[in-house]
Amino acid sequence: MRPRPRALLLGGAAAVLIGAVAGAVWLRSPSPPGPPPEAAASAAAPPEPAAPAATSESERCNALLRSDPDAARGFAAQWRSAQGGSAAEQCEALAILALGDPAQAATRLEAIAARGAGDRPTKAALFAQAAQAWLLAGDANRAYGATTLALTLTPEDLELLVDRAVALGTLGRYREALEDLDRVLSLDPDRAEALVFRAAALRQLDRPDMARRDLDRALAIEPDHVEGLLERGILRQLAGDEEGARRDWERVVAIAPGSAAADLAAQNLALSEAGPARR
Repeated sequence: MRPRPRALLLGGAAAVLIGAVAGAVWLRSPSPPGPPPEAAASAAAPPEPAAPAATSESERCNALLRSDPDAARGFAAQWRSAQGGSAAEQCEALAILALGDPAQAATRLEAIAARGAGDRPTKAALFAQAAQAWLLAGDANRAYGATTLALTLTPEDLELLVDRAVALGTLGRYREALEDLDRVLSLDPDRAEALVFRAAALRQLDRPDMARRDLDRALAIEPDHVEGLLERGILRQLAGDEEGARRDWERVVAIAPGSAAADLAAQNLALSEAGPARR
């Protein structure tokens, strides 16, 4: 299956999606009056797999991944022993991911893909899942490598290009991230998430006017895009509009409680309340 990193991430073995955003990494508020700080660790959501054709085993694994990852891992091991093949191995890797070991899950997913199971889109989907797991493990270099391998198989996959841009942004390679995002937006100009991530990269490159234009477009398309609101709050704070920044961050907390974006917005609100001496 093919994960989507953001819902902010993708036919079949199993599905496990537990969260919200993988990409808020660029959206942490800087501490004025200095330049933006280093990017924070990403709070990426585990990938939702896109599996091959549905079978009774894949449906069972899918249900267990959502309700009982321990049972899913046991089921996957039995399925693999019964010649379940790559679908059973993928199910087991995703259970390992759901149980909190993203590095091991990523390694397994890459191994399945490298053995050449399935057609090119299926292999690309496995590499894409591995990339999401590497982000969860805090290894953006491996995530970049996995998305690049996936793009050699499906070079026009816009979701993969966004995924790679997220990995590049996490690494601080904002100019390269811009190249991927420019390509995405040349083919799909109204993709709000790509506009938001491009705005974040532009801010990091000290191009706030261009960043604001992208955010205006993104929020015209999706007025409650939480990462867009978070990023706009940062730009407003940098421009001295503390009240506008506060409104945006309070909106994020209200509409996406418990999300990575809401956590960052709450941190920014707390810093704003503390005043310049505490930032």
